[in-house]
Amino acid sequence: MFPVAILAGGLATRLRPITETIPKSLIPVAGKPFIYHQLDYLHQQGINSVVLCIGYLGEMIQEVVDDGSRWGMQVSYSLDGPTPLGTGGALRQALPLLGEYFFILYGDSYLPIVFSDVEKFYLASGKKGLMTVLRNENQWDKSNVEYHADQIIEYNKNTIRSQMNYIDYGLGILKIDALQDCPDGQSFDLSKIYNKLSLAGELAGYEVFERFYEIGSHQGIVDTEAYLLGKIVKGSL
Repeated sequence: MFPVAILAGGLATRLRPITETIPKSLIPVAGKPFIYHQLDYLHQQGINSVVLCIGYLGEMIQEVVDDGSRWGMQVSYSLDGPTPLGTGGALRQALPLLGEYFFILYGDSYLPIVFSDVEKFYLASGKKGLMTVLRNENQWDKSNVEYHADQIIEYNKNTIRSQMNYIDYGLGILKIDALQDCPDGQSFDLSKIYNKLSLAGELAGYEVFERFYEIGSHQGIVDTEAYLLGKIVKGSL
């Protein structure tokens, strides 16, 4: 399985005052730090290598997660340094720790999806990147993806068109080529890479039919905790 880069370096300002003393990854959800749920699920999916891209209060994440042996996987770290690098800059900096291909997962997302199916689909596509998408119709957030027949026609966070009925589900795959020409050590958003690939016809689309969960907002934490507690009660977590 490809390694997974988890983007966990943000300031999480929407969750203050909770995140004034702990990073978002360590917010308790269903009885344990959120990052535990992510790593538990990744282990279940057969992932054995994770790179945590950290910044704000990242040393606290390192102290809790350590080398990942608790989950039977190898966890390494890529640090932003004194200046936040944004999602794209953080990923560019982490390239020496990743292979030719890698998954990308946001640090606040819990995605009930079969990773091996996504990886097989991506390899068959021959594209430089893949974005998982959910038909959204502006339900969970603003729809920002035009998708048709396993292809992302356009992904654009800034210019929304009426044909955009899907949303980024939160799991992506990139080939190292997609980022190697980007400036190292500079801040930029990963959305620019996805937009560029989509317009070049190099972004495969994998449609998902079950909603995503995230802890990027207070309501998101409530929903995610209810979902995870439900799985615990059923004995499936």
